[in-house]
Order: sequence, then structure tokens, then C-alpha cells
Amino acid sequence: MEFIKKLFGDEFTRPIKKYQLIVEKINKLEDDISKLSDKDLRAKTDEFKKRLEGGEGLDDILPEAFAVVRETAKRTLAERHFDVQLLGGIALHKGTITEMRTGEGKTLVATLPVYLNALTGKGVHVVTVNDYLSRRDAIWMGQIYDFLGLTVGVMTHDASFLYDSAAIADKDKERDEKGSFKLVEDFIRPVTRGEAYRADITYGTDNEFGFDYLRDNTERKVENLRQREFNFAIVDEVDSVLIDEARTPLIISAPSDEAEDLYGTFARIAGQLKDEEDYTVDEKSRTVSLTQEGISKAEKALGVDNIYTEKGIKYVHHLETATRAKALFQNDTDYVVRDGRVILVDPFTGRMQWGKRLSEGLHQAIEAKEGLEVQRESRTFASVTYQNYFRMYPKLSGMTGTATTSAEEFFKVYGLPTVSIPTNKPPQRIDSNDFIFQTEQGKYMAVATKVKELNKKGQPVLIGTVSIEKNEVLSEYLTRQGIPHQVLNAKNHEREGEIVAHAGRKGAVTIATNMAGRGVDIKLGGINAGEEAYKEVRGLGGLYIIGTERHEARRIDDQLRGRSGRQGDPGETRFYVSLEDSLMRVFASDSIKSMMGTFNIPEDQPIENRFITRSLEKAQAKIEGFHFDARKQILKYDDVLNHQRRSVYEDRRKVLMGDREKMEIYIEQAQDQMTAEQKSLFDSLRKDMTEEVFYESVGRIILQTIDMLWMEHLEIMNYTRSSVNLRAYGQRDPLVEYKREGLRLFKEMKESVIEELAKLLPYTTEDIKTEEKLNLREIHKAGSILAAAGGGKPAISNKPLNEKGEKIGRNDPCPCGSEKKYKKCCALK
Repeated sequence: MEFIKKLFGDEFTRPIKKYQLIVEKINKLEDDISKLSDKDLRAKTDEFKKRLEGGEGLDDILPEAFAVVRETAKRTLAERHFDVQLLGGIALHKGTITEMRTGEGKTLVATLPVYLNALTGKGVHVVTVNDYLSRRDAIWMGQIYDFLGLTVGVMTHDASFLYDSAAIADKDKERDEKGSFKLVEDFIRPVTRGEAYRADITYGTDNEFGFDYLRDNTERKVENLRQREFNFAIVDEVDSVLIDEARTPLIISAPSDEAEDLYGTFARIAGQLKDEEDYTVDEKSRTVSLTQEGISKAEKALGVDNIYTEKGIKYVHHLETATRAKALFQNDTDYVVRDGRVILVDPFTGRMQWGKRLSEGLHQAIEAKEGLEVQRESRTFASVTYQNYFRMYPKLSGMTGTATTSAEEFFKVYGLPTVSIPTNKPPQRIDSNDFIFQTEQGKYMAVATKVKELNKKGQPVLIGTVSIEKNEVLSEYLTRQGIPHQVLNAKNHEREGEIVAHAGRKGAVTIATNMAGRGVDIKLGGINAGEEAYKEVRGLGGLYIIGTERHEARRIDDQLRGRSGRQGDPGETRFYVSLEDSLMRVFASDSIKSMMGTFNIPEDQPIENRFITRSLEKAQAKIEGFHFDARKQILKYDDVLNHQRRSVYEDRRKVLMGDREKMEIYIEQAQDQMTAEQKSLFDSLRKDMTEEVFYESVGRIILQTIDMLWMEHLEIMNYTRSSVNLRAYGQRDPLVEYKREGLRLFKEMKESVIEELAKLLPYTTEDIKTEEKLNLREIHKAGSILAAAGGGKPAISNKPLNEKGEKIGRNDPCPCGSEKKYKKCCALK
């Protein structure tokens, strides 16, 4: 089997031979292109655009376009694309997930397909994992695009910019020296969101692109729209964006009711509950179950005999949520407290997730647990999963250092094949077997001893931890040993690039959470080190990586290893794990634990055992499969809503853009439901208005009605999603039930839109202020909410409940006893 793979290549390397033929064409053009003057080189952009307009395709001009970008990089960055980087650029252009090892220059690789596809004038989105990398890459690589006459936009969570080359000369020198890790912001100027999107190339984070899509679909005025039609996106660190974050949908919401005092009450009750005695925790599925003793304690604290019958679903929901907040969410691991606010921490990267909040009242429960002011609850206005957002791009590709372990998911969910690009130089890094310890304390003592040994001879060390808390604990161990070191975690992410960039200096010791400066190159000897400093550190063995715990995903461990051994440099990596680590504690078998106990060795004495290492890898594969299944399940449910979302947003966009034919369809359907008196009034009003004013007024009313009822529909669908799971007890498939219910509810929503229009349109006037009825503009000030993965109960809204504690549906009998439907009775009051 191995012989066949070597002969023909495996599924990940097979396309390389075909791409190699294109690389040869590019190389043949290099001499001629290098003879062009700056002016003639810049003129190639206009030439390519004319050729595309004349009928040639992107593949036809690819070799020459890539040769032009390579030459421009030589003149502006003093960097020349290697042949393997050309291979990576071709793979990205072909719409693949491109795996390139860390240090192979993925940022420079992206300039090739970005330039080529931007020539169409339809825009290219470059998606990064944080605001820092968006700005850094736009400023750093922007000089290539700017030289060739293309515009570059940048978006962050609170601002947007355009690349501007009109900076003073000494800033250009600073960018050349420090641009790989430092932001030289003189090269970007603030602009509107729309201007940034209208640039030929736009850099931004996955969050910003997704949220702007949702914001555009809640706008009431054409001039407020940001994005244009989707064309091509390249996703950097694609595994982080399309897989790690795929379990958490993007949700735009705004505050609704004032937060209730119940959060504080139940936080105090949950604080008195004891693990195992009052509740049990399933760490594998991250769920909490109250025991009878725990329920009794809560009932006693509340002064009730039966919480279920006397207080109903609302109090039960608060109790369960407060207990989850206590048992599953830990400060400095799952979140940090900053300026009186709970800021979530990304479990995969260790970065703070500004502006994101957990839904279902869970975020409020954590705020109450920490004794902070509880923020108001919210209502969902728009939502989309990462999977369905990125599948809207006609052409999509991504790059990362670790893709092959997730190739199945990339292909099944996004239809993207994975291609593995060879390294420019043969790798020399040594990946040593894991050291296994009985206790966490023994592990940290051993790490500190090893770091002291390495530091004494001057070999740089990068230590990876899984959380902020572990990061700071290990820092204390090193401090006791008198080892000078830098700490990098979500609390000081502002200095991330600079700290990581210097991690390769002689004697440097850096402790980092999982983000470990993804996207920042660690060069031996340090940034801009001379040949002598580089050779000295190389001679010491290069960068030594210590992982202090195995992560749930093998990709994250591989990313940490990948910080060492760039461009054929030497290096070594080793993981130090203990039986008290969460992965071993939850997933390791009892036989391993009992076997470890029989060795009877000191706690800081390691053993190397391939059997245990294999068990860890099996546990990781098991967890990856578990998360893959969870993401697939979320996608199946969201696909139901996605069909409805696209239908609503398509109709909404047509009305917003002034499509009179579409508006007439709504008008005709509404007139069918009007009384003779309403029709007469409507016709009279229509005659009194100019055609332009009439359609403008009607358009506003239609948008307001769609938005109001779509928001209610999202709430009902969320509730339906959680309630259908109970039907599994009746031997019915919850997904099938959700599809059936979703179809019925969507049909009712569309009927309700027409019913509402029939009541509103007869009172259309030129100065109607429909936005006063439901001012969705507030959502843009409200920020975003990140929904917790999985089910859960709906957020409490203004809708009344029936005797079972369930929300009244629009088509349910009205609780007032009138025997009319709720939407025809009290909903109108």
C-alpha cells in the first residue's frame, strides 16, 4: 500500500503533479516579467482585465498573473514566492483546502489567487481569525496589491479602513522590518463599511463577514447596505473557522426585557449545591443533572413544596441554568471578567471573544454567579450558522497547517477537497514521545526542571497550555525556579504578535495558551536576526516546544508542534501529560489508571509508554468524531431554517431595492384579504400619492411587517427545536418532526405577513414612520450574541404562556377564552 502511495501519491498529494506543469509555465515567464519597468508591470492589471472582458478565463491568464505577483513581491517585499508557494496558490485558486506546514509562508501564498480573482471586479474576501491578523495582512501584503492598482479594505469589530500608500518613507522601512508582527497603521485610513466592501480585496474576520450579512438583511434603507454579492473567499486558518467555530451560530439580537432578579436568587441557590450530592456532571457531553437532593434543597430555599407544579418551567429553567453556570463554566478557563463584564474565551485558541454572549439566559447566570450586574435578556433578529454562511460563496477555499485529519468534514459539509503541499525544505523537527506523569503537580515540576535545563544552554522554549488558568499556574512554577519568561494569553492578546515573534531568540522562554500566535512566524534568533544569531540558535537545537496537555482535537496539538522547525530548521517537541489532565480523566480507561499506579515512581518522574500515548490519540479521535456529529446535527436543523431564511431574505432584498413587481404581488395578496371599506380607502390613498412616494411607503410597511413576523418565527422555531427532542420518547424522529413543524410554521408566518399587510396598507401615508413601530436599527448598537451549541429552552419573551407553561403560538386558541386564534384576538391588543 505504501509503495502505491509513493508511486501515484495519496488523495491529498495526487493533484500536485498536474499543478507542477503550471508552475513550470510560471517559471518560464519570470525572466521576461522581471525586465519590465514598474510602470509596465503595473499596466499588466489593466491588460488582464481587458483579456477577461474579451472572453479569456482566469485559468488562461493564471501563469502570467502569478508571475506578475511574484515579481511585484520581489520589488515591494524583497520576497520571492518559492515553487511550493506557487503550488499552494494554484490549489487555493482551484477551490480546495490547502494544507501547508507552519512557516511555509501562507500569507504570501494567498496574494497569488487573491490578485487573480480580484481582476474580475467582483471582490475577494480574505477571512482571518482575529482583527489583529486582518489589519496586519492588509498592511503587509497591501503594498503588492496597491503597486498593481487594486484597492484593499479592512474590517474590524469596531471600524473599517482602506489601504493608503501615502505614508512617509520611514514608515515604509518600519513595515519592511516589522510588518510580519507589528501593525504600522499609517498605511490604513478610516472609511465606511460599504467602502471597505467595495474594495477589490477585503480583509476581515469570519465574525465580521457573517454579522454584516445579517445586518444587511435587517436594513431599511439601500444606502445602509454594506456587502455586495458573494464571489470568492479565502479562509486563513480554515480549520479554526469552518470546524472549531461551526458549533456556534452567529446571532444578531437586541435587549428586550429588563433582567429579572431571579438570576441572583438562583445563583445563590446554585452556590449552595454540592457536586455529586446535589447534581452530577457528564464531562463528555458537558451536561448537568440535578439529583432529588439538589431539587429538594432548591425547593426549601424558594419556600415551595414542588418547584415543577408551583413555579413551572420558568423556575426550573433558572435552576438548571444557574447550576450549569456553576458546574461547567470556570473563570479564567471558559471566560474572564473584564471591566465588570463576562468575556467568553475561545476554547480552541484562548482568545477573548468580544461582543459574544451565551444564549438561553446562561450568560446572565454566569454574571450573577460572579456578582456582576446582570445584563438585559435579548431577542433574536437574525441568525445563521458558519456552515450555511460560507456555503453561499460560489467559490471558497482555505489554508491551514493542519487539514488532513479533518478532510472528511471539509468535503462532506463544504464540498471542498484537501490538497497537501510539500515543504520547501525537508523537515528536520523531532517529535518525541509523550512523557506521562501520575499527577498534574508532578508534571509541572518536571516541565520547570526541563525548561531550566534548556534555558541554561540558551535554547529558546515555547510552552503551550490549554487555558489562561493553567498558563498562570505554570508561570508561578517557572518564577520559583528563577526562570525569566514571557506570558501570552487572552488577557494580553494585544501584544500577541510581538511576544511570539521574539520567541525564537536565544534564551527566550514563552508560555502561551492555544492561540500560540497562529499566523505569526517564529524565526530562530528573533525577528531581523543576523546570520550569526540565527546560526547560534540553530546550533543549540532550534525552538523547543513543550505541550503541557493534550487538546481534544489533534489539529490543535499539531498546530503547537508546527511552531518549531520552520523552513527546514531543527527543533524538537514533546507533550507532558498527567492522569489528572481533563482528557485522561474523562476518556482514559480504568486499566490505564491502575497500570500507572503499579509503577510506584515519584510524581515528577515521567514514563514513556506507547500504549498510553495511543490511548490518548484514540480518545482524541473519539472526541473529534463526537464534535463532528454535533456539527452535522446542528447543520441538519439549520438547513431547515436556512431554506426559509434565504426565501425571506430574497423577498426582503427585492422590496428594499424597490422591485415594484414584487411589491405588487404583496399588494394583490393583501387586497384579497381586505374588506370593501379597506379596499376603497387603500385605492383612494394610492391615487393621492405619486407613484414613487407610494412604493416607498408600501416598501417600508412590507419590510417592517416581514421583520416583525420573522423575528417571532425565529423564536418559535427555537422553541420548536428544543421541544421536538421530547418526541423521540414517542418513537418519532425529532429531525423529521422539526421539518414538519417548521414547514407548517413558515407557511403560517407567510400567511400572517399578508394578514398584517391587509390591516396596515389601507392606512399608508406619505410620512408614515413605520420604523417607530419596530426600530430594528437598535440591533446594530446592541452587538451580537453567540448562541450556545445544542438545544435548551427559549429565552423568555413577552408572549403569554398556556397552562402547561408553554408559549402561545400565533395560531393557537387565545387564552382569554374568546375561541378565536391568538393572532386574531389578544395579539392585536
